[in-house]
Amino acid sequence: MYHLITICFFIPLSLFALKIEQTPIEFGDVRVELTKQYIKSHYALHVKDIKIVPKIIVIHHTAIDDFEDSISRFISETLPTDRPDITSGGALNVSAHFMVERNGTIHQLMPLDFMARHVIGLNYNSIGIENVGGANSADNLTKEQLRANIFLVKELKKRFDTIEYVIGHYEYRCFEGTPLWLEVNDGYRTFKDDPSVRFMDALREEINGFKGAPCAQGHK
Repeated sequence: MYHLITICFFIPLSLFALKIEQTPIEFGDVRVELTKQYIKSHYALHVKDIKIVPKIIVIHHTAIDDFEDSISRFISETLPTDRPDITSGGALNVSAHFMVERNGTIHQLMPLDFMARHVIGLNYNSIGIENVGGANSADNLTKEQLRANIFLVKELKKRFDTIEYVIGHYEYRCFEGTPLWLEVNDGYRTFKDDPSVRFMDALREEINGFKGAPCAQGHK
């Protein structure tokens, strides 16, 4: 079902006590070039590659309660025509580094040192974790997903000592005005409520050594 490509930066299965699947989405020359264009347009940076140094982990929900439907939104290299909320941001399709099924199965979708389009202003320095669920803004992520997120966040910190922050997508605008915020278009913003304050509070109770978003936790 998915286009398989050679990827050298996937996390070995042996590092995980939980199950993780390698489920690479399409990330060929077209997506790489569109990512470079996004970086130039939104961050005013001229880059030779799309590699990042992650400093933030951003937790999301997909707003779709089915795994196959959720991942299908990421497969195309170009943005579907039914995303008018972010069409003005360019032709690059959305993506994330991980997707967690409702039963807690973790899927790695792309190399961890590639930039994904998953959060306005912070793509160039963050790793995105999508959780299947949250249709119609329902606060319905599962205990299995919480367990998987706890484990994955801890493993990512072991791999990248540059990671300082763990935030919910709803907190992304807290970084405006900080050195980590790169979006140059003041009119390009969207409202986000994922993955829920409840889920983030539960996650934060089980992880240590991370900073929260630099403003009130309820900021959206």
